[in-house]
Amino acid sequence: MVFKTPMKYFLIAGKSEGFKPLNAFDGALLDAGVGNTNLVKMSSILPPRAQLIEPIKLPYGALVPVAYASYVSENPGERIAAGVAIAIPDDEDYPGLIMEHSGVGSKEEIEETVRAMAIEGMKMRGKSVKEVKSIAVEHTVVKCGAVFAGVVLWD
Repeated sequence: MVFKTPMKYFLIAGKSEGFKPLNAFDGALLDAGVGNTNLVKMSSILPPRAQLIEPIKLPYGALVPVAYASYVSENPGERIAAGVAIAIPDDEDYPGLIMEHSGVGSKEEIEETVRAMAIEGMKMRGKSVKEVKSIAVEHTVVKCGAVFAGVVLWD
């Protein structure tokens, strides 16, 4: 068996209300542009030299590797958020590190936390960080809300 290493990636985020928690989560996936694919949750490593691209329309039913954070709440008025961050190392031959975070709070709070997590993870690896890329989304729950943020790896 040959394992292929995806060399392109993009960041996505979405939010939604739904009838039930799974409907809200599904709506957030649709809002993020990945609702008609099969997400394969991966651990948080970005291949060395991977190239950031603009989000693309993915084929229906595609198996899509993604590192993501999500949160669903049925508490009306609650502000929820999800975010992901990628620490890109100075060393181009070393992989990047993706971190995910979600919960009750604002987009700014979640994004600040997840960016700090990515930097800390690189420090734990003894690597310096060239840059950090991130995305986050927030939603104020009406009845049943969800948020989703991810890093999609693609060929």
